[in-house]
Amino acid sequence: MPTLDRQDDVFVLGIGDTENRFHPDWIASVNALLDEVEKTEGPRALVTAATGKFFSNGLDLDWLFAHADQAGEYVAGVQELLARVLTLPVVTVAALQGHTFAAGAMLSLTHDFRVMRGDRGYWCLPEAEINIPFTAGMSALIQSRLTPQTAHEAMVTARRYGGHDALAAAIVDRTADEDAVLQAAVEIAQAHAAKAGPTVGTIKTRMYAPVLAALREKDIPLG
Repeated sequence: MPTLDRQDDVFVLGIGDTENRFHPDWIASVNALLDEVEKTEGPRALVTAATGKFFSNGLDLDWLFAHADQAGEYVAGVQELLARVLTLPVVTVAALQGHTFAAGAMLSLTHDFRVMRGDRGYWCLPEAEINIPFTAGMSALIQSRLTPQTAHEAMVTARRYGGHDALAAAIVDRTADEDAVLQAAVEIAQAHAAKAGPTVGTIKTRMYAPVLAALREKDIPLG
């Protein structure tokens, strides 16, 4: 399950050491830890990290197919988490040490910055290959955080971007060796810890108002 640590003014949210899929219990745990980050006073920033082969493989499809009657509620919960991270009142950095796919890739895009391992691992939106269309909210999020050319290629072709290709496409802001990804992310976050507070949250909320409206739509067509 997710964990929360702190290095000086930087909270490190560990999202797991497996495929780190968005099981409902996982989502609830992440939200509880984000509550801790938000209620803390003073300088602070957030790094989201994982260990092992994956950063995150996104939706928990096994759970979703076994609970098809709860699909709408589940996707709404995922999108609310994406909206929440997008507008956190602190500077956020995703440390992508491994494969970052589907909703895991979308989660990375909700962060202000991304650091990715340069030599191994892929960032990918595979929905076109697995025949699961993006919701309107997910599409809005992706298109708000990537250039039009990159968003089109990533969404339509399901291209797998290695670290250096992801940097060239401005999907990520920096690459690093495997053992330096987390530290590079912490350094970026630490440099902006003093900006934490409601002003940053308001700036993000106003900047991404159309995206937030799409992510928080009540009726979400899934097909």
